[in-house]
Amino acid sequence: MKFMVIFILCIAIFTSCNTKKQSNKAFEKLATNYINSLLEISPEFATYLGNHDYDNRVNDYSLKGIQAELQFNRSYLDSLSTIKTKDLSQNNLIDYKIMKFNIKSTIFSLDTLRSYEWNPQVYNMGDAVYGIVSRDFAPLKERLLNAKERIKAIPSVLEHTKVNLKNPTKIHTETAIRQNEGVISLLKNDLKQFIDQVPELTDEFAPVQKEAIEALQKYGEWLENDLLPKANRDFRIGTEKFEKKLYYSLNSDLSKEDILSRAEKALIETQDDLYNTALPFFKKFYPGKSTENKKLVIKSVLNKLADNHPTNENIVQLAEEYLNQCTDFVEKNNLVTVPTEPIKIIVMPEYQRGVAIAYCDAPGALEENGETFYAISPTPKDWTAKKSLSFYMEYNNYMLQNLTIHEATPGHYLQLSHANKFRGSTLLRSIFYSGTFVEGWATYAEQLMVEKGFGGDKVKMQQLKMKLRLIINSIIDQKIHTAGMTEQEAIDIMMNEGFQEEGEAAGKWRRACLTSTQLSTYFVGNTEINDIRSSYEQKHGKDFEMKIFHDQILSYSSIAPKYVKELMGL
Repeated sequence: MKFMVIFILCIAIFTSCNTKKQSNKAFEKLATNYINSLLEISPEFATYLGNHDYDNRVNDYSLKGIQAELQFNRSYLDSLSTIKTKDLSQNNLIDYKIMKFNIKSTIFSLDTLRSYEWNPQVYNMGDAVYGIVSRDFAPLKERLLNAKERIKAIPSVLEHTKVNLKNPTKIHTETAIRQNEGVISLLKNDLKQFIDQVPELTDEFAPVQKEAIEALQKYGEWLENDLLPKANRDFRIGTEKFEKKLYYSLNSDLSKEDILSRAEKALIETQDDLYNTALPFFKKFYPGKSTENKKLVIKSVLNKLADNHPTNENIVQLAEEYLNQCTDFVEKNNLVTVPTEPIKIIVMPEYQRGVAIAYCDAPGALEENGETFYAISPTPKDWTAKKSLSFYMEYNNYMLQNLTIHEATPGHYLQLSHANKFRGSTLLRSIFYSGTFVEGWATYAEQLMVEKGFGGDKVKMQQLKMKLRLIINSIIDQKIHTAGMTEQEAIDIMMNEGFQEEGEAAGKWRRACLTSTQLSTYFVGNTEINDIRSSYEQKHGKDFEMKIFHDQILSYSSIAPKYVKELMGL
């Protein structure tokens, strides 16, 4: 009898294990099929990720293609419902959640937001071309031939654009007009340095370039003369859409009300911290003057520090120097493992300007031996001296150090290099990243470096100012799109409460209008990364080691902070 019980238990255990194995295999196969099909129907996304099987093709921008993509995602959402999630391993369960979340996000974007109907920026072909020629992943001739095929497709894409766009917003149309000029410049000028290296392709390229440039010029005229006068759609997406988009942008359990409440509290705390940091500088710079007006003290010190600022001629060189200093500091203080992959500081291509001052362009997770670009946008040639000065007072030498921390080391470059090393049973984490985690880590990196003394209190002043910026970002993000906040109200809070220069505040207003919910990722991500550190320190007490913690938090790829917390057992 005893033997029989044991035998039955063994059979039950074997059956359970076999069922779990089958469920995990079924999910992994489904995920693999989904990814392979996704890369095929999204060739530009595939190139971005580092898969080059479809470099000679562009996305299908026709209405038929958009509907096919929508149906594709709906069918895989249905397939996911057949997976027994209770049988999945912890890592596969996280990947399952990521896959389901991103499919639902895509369906929401295509079926509800429908930005392809009102945002001309959707059809910016600059990245489709530049992403192939800028990275040395294959012989230049091969890359140029693929780029030529994408350039050849531009006139067709623009025809679909004219059919798809219905009552766009004015601000998205104005931005698209400027960026279209950048794409023309890319084809006219920037490609020349590459084609000159393979002169046998010159004659082959010339007619394709000519046709695409002419199509882009006519498209630019159509945008400006036909579409812009009729661009009456409100750029504000409204409360209902904002809340849903916010959820899909953040993958956080925090509601917009939670975010606003936390942000308003953090605003006061950070202003106090900034005042206390500014006070010794103020007493040194302005001896005998009253220190009662906290905002005057902060603004006065920030203005004084801003006297040390870059120019268009030396900003790239300074950024290179600061990158070396940051890297040395991280290694010396044993903060986190520094990657060995190359990083290059470049001037931001013209077609990408108009949204942010800088960005980190890391290689896709599927790219082998890829290079990371830290791109910086100098002031446009048509800016007045006054406007340029305002810009560089905002991005002064100390702010540039903080920006380099954020975009490079130990911020985006370092974090994304760690993420690209992750290898799981599926590629889901490699192709779907959490903006909340990515921006949360980069802003946490600023805080970490100042916490350890990098740059002294002069850099700390800028880091706290940047913290105010990310807090205010989350406030204006939702108030603009759900509460009717005006441009003047947004600029007032940025300048008076966040001490931003007028030019920076005006640019951020445009960005908030163009990219609803994205500005909230910084504050929410920073909040959640700090929550993880706090929980980890409490759990490990005196055994807490900074480098071990940071390497672990970065080891799971770029997944939502709530999944990181789950995997770390916090």
